[in-house]
Amino acid sequence: MQDFRGLDVWKRAHALVLNVYRATQALPREEVFGVTMQLRRGVVGVATRIAEGCGRENDLEFAADLRRGVAGCSVVEYLILLARDLEYLNSEISDRLTGEVVEVRKMIYGRLRKL
Repeated sequence: MQDFRGLDVWKRAHALVLNVYRATQALPREEVFGVTMQLRRGVVGVATRIAEGCGRENDLEFAADLRRGVAGCSVVEYLILLARDLEYLNSEISDRLTGEVVEVRKMIYGRLRKL
């Protein structure tokens, strides 16, 4: 068991959460319970899984949470693409957020290799 706040991967995932929340503030009002909520829930889920894994009793359980975090990154990446294609996010913002998601995914894989 370890403190998630000390992990660079969690710090990066948390920064992504904040950036997604900021980017989705400008989405259309009618999407509050659609793409906006799904994107926010997805990105929060990634950071949450990392934090949850830190509270597990062994590395095997931690690894399972990290793998769910990787899967969550794919969901978030798709939702960013959807928001861009619906013209809710411009290409610059969607590219930046996608790059951040890819970075978090790589960091999760790196953490998995250390277990």
